[in-house]
Amino acid sequence: MDISKFKDLDLSSRILLGPGPSMVPPRVLNALSTPPVGHLDPEFLGVLAEVKELLRFTFQTKNEVTFPISGTGSAGMEAALCNFIEPGDRVLIATNGYFGERLAEIAKRYGAQVDRLEHAWGDVFLPDEIEEALQKADYKLFAIVHGETSTGALQGNVKEIAELVHAHGALLVLDTVASLGGVPVKVDEWDVDICYSGSQKCLSAPPGLAPMTVSPRAMEVLMDRKTPVANWYLDFTLLTRYWGKPHVYHHTVPVNMIFALREALRLVAEEGLEERFARHRTNSETLWQGLEDLGMPPIIPLEHRLASLTTPKLPKGIDEKSIRRRLLTDFNVEISGGFGPFAGMIWRIGLMGFSSRRENVILLLSLMKELLFS
Repeated sequence: MDISKFKDLDLSSRILLGPGPSMVPPRVLNALSTPPVGHLDPEFLGVLAEVKELLRFTFQTKNEVTFPISGTGSAGMEAALCNFIEPGDRVLIATNGYFGERLAEIAKRYGAQVDRLEHAWGDVFLPDEIEEALQKADYKLFAIVHGETSTGALQGNVKEIAELVHAHGALLVLDTVASLGGVPVKVDEWDVDICYSGSQKCLSAPPGLAPMTVSPRAMEVLMDRKTPVANWYLDFTLLTRYWGKPHVYHHTVPVNMIFALREALRLVAEEGLEERFARHRTNSETLWQGLEDLGMPPIIPLEHRLASLTTPKLPKGIDEKSIRRRLLTDFNVEISGGFGPFAGMIWRIGLMGFSSRRENVILLLSLMKELLFS
């Protein structure tokens, strides 16, 4: 084989301002390069305990069942459903973007009777309409996306929604893939039952882990299943025996990814949650004003806008793919386009975790001005 075509990669100068992954801090990259140890090594088991404690801090929960799934945020989504759905269960899924649709598709594949509470992409749900929908059937769970990556919309009123869901005897599943570590996620205060995220967005670790936390209420439902969990790899009844004592082997977890996530979570704790949320908000407000000045206001109303992901409405007639291509090839800056109903209408600009820095905002706005009006 001629291996000369396989050149060394040099992507170190990429500025990642898309919907994920975000840029990774040097400390996290250093942790990723730690020499691996066995996944049952006594010192590594101590790292697992630290990761669980740091995740509880970040999720703002005391849930014992709190750990990262080996897989991306989509694995977290699947784990959040497959563990609690048995064939024939009735579930209600809120769909107002791509990832709400994915929740519905996964639930259907596990044999659930799926009802949808639907809104146009970019809209959010009101508690009254959620309650009205919950009254129509005896639902096992209700799932909703907190920060919709496809639209930049933030679903508020989670605490009120949880109260309604529990009043109807259901569990609340909350997708925080694009929000955890960037905007407030208060699992215990809001009384969320099953919450999952991804390592690569506001936490700024590499892609490959899905932090999760599960309430005692949800664990009771899991233990009362009449059938085995249909996905062996994501089965909480097995995973909890590895992540907690007696640390029974289940699969070989990605040791170095866990080292990296531990360091990323240490950075979250060092900065402080409120300070971190304020940084994301401040930098996004600077971006929003700059986009307004360029004639590209965010498509999501201010009161429902996700601080970690902005979706500006594009002027008519621009070649948005060409501009994104030039940003990447000429300036090493990545942003993403819209898809689904928003294809060609918006860009998706992420200010997540380590990427959420004022200098990145100023650079992006200046480059956009040059490319749009030169």
